[in-house]
Amino acid sequence: MKLIHTSDWHIGRTLYDKRRHEEHAAFLDWLHVTIGKQRIDTLLICGDIFDTIAPGNRSLELYYSFLRRVADSGCRHVVVTGGNHDSPSLLEAPRKILSALGVHVIGGATKQIEDEVIVLKDAKGEPEAVVCAVPFLRDRDVREVVGQETMEDKTSRLLAGIRGHYQRVTDHAETLRSKLGSPIPLIVMGHLFASGGKVAQGDGVRDLYVGNIAHVDPSMFTSSADYVALGHLHVPQKVGSSEIVRYSGSPIAMGFGEAAQQKEVILVDFKSDYLLPLIQPIAVPSFQALQSISGSIEEIEEAVLELVEKGSSVWVEIEYQGTLSSTALRQQLGALVDKTPVEILRLRNTLLLDQVLQPTEGQQTLDDLDEKEVFQRCLEQAKVEDVERIQLNQLYEEVLFSLFEEAPQ
Repeated sequence: MKLIHTSDWHIGRTLYDKRRHEEHAAFLDWLHVTIGKQRIDTLLICGDIFDTIAPGNRSLELYYSFLRRVADSGCRHVVVTGGNHDSPSLLEAPRKILSALGVHVIGGATKQIEDEVIVLKDAKGEPEAVVCAVPFLRDRDVREVVGQETMEDKTSRLLAGIRGHYQRVTDHAETLRSKLGSPIPLIVMGHLFASGGKVAQGDGVRDLYVGNIAHVDPSMFTSSADYVALGHLHVPQKVGSSEIVRYSGSPIAMGFGEAAQQKEVILVDFKSDYLLPLIQPIAVPSFQALQSISGSIEEIEEAVLELVEKGSSVWVEIEYQGTLSSTALRQQLGALVDKTPVEILRLRNTLLLDQVLQPTEGQQTLDDLDEKEVFQRCLEQAKVEDVERIQLNQLYEEVLFSLFEEAPQ
């Protein structure tokens, strides 16, 4: 059996209000062709198919059109699990129709643990793999609420709940595999942040995940798993020293911090005579060039003119270090790229970021700040004491965690 592991498509995502449907369409076209060329039997999509719980019509069209084409490509199975950006109910609404196309959808944690275990069958109807299709596990799925618990207590109970859920799913899968009586691979899917995972600046994976919140130890994955396919982190990577526990990463750059990163999907080939898979990353082409430029006005102009001379389509983020006003800077650089395929999506003055935001100055906007920087500015302006800041920052992270992780269904 040959499979492709991918995740974190984030269909419908924008970059500074720039829609990216063309990039996603190009990626899905490429993936469809790759599935045919490589004669793939199974496609695993490990969460965050969409960028929002309420995707638009164009996003839905791209997703369902791709699934229909895959069904005609010779690929027997597609296994889709929900991520923290996805609506479980939206993903699962057409699951009975999709099952007729060989598409198995687990949008959210199920009431019956066995519903997250899928036996895939080959062209002759014989079992060829057991898949633990574990979606993103929300706090309410795995943790009992206890009165007056601290953030540390909440985190500890959440991690224990996640470990317990995976243990029950894999125990059932191992029991099922033993009953089948044939040496077929056991594959585990997940959408989470494993300890030691790498993130990229601007990739949309919030800083709070890098701390103690929802940070799982990869040792929790069953030792009998033959491959562990993960989603959530956008940087393709192995987890720790294990060759078989991997993040495929996002197929397109989520932000300028990923501009130089080679995107990939992962080909996993289980030979018939042994279960140790052959693993081969497949490079995904870049469908839209991104580039960050920083420095003085002279350095920026030189770099921009070089891009213009190349004549290629590129989206640019500029970090300026100087005293020119935003208006003057936009006018000066705008004249250089006018009627060219070079498009400046963002101008950012890094010197101004060191100053406290003043309503009368108008040189800096909320677009220059993330939600944590805004909160820190509020604390500074309110002259909150250091002792109080510690508690307020902790409470604020709890709020962010609830907003970004516990999205409504």
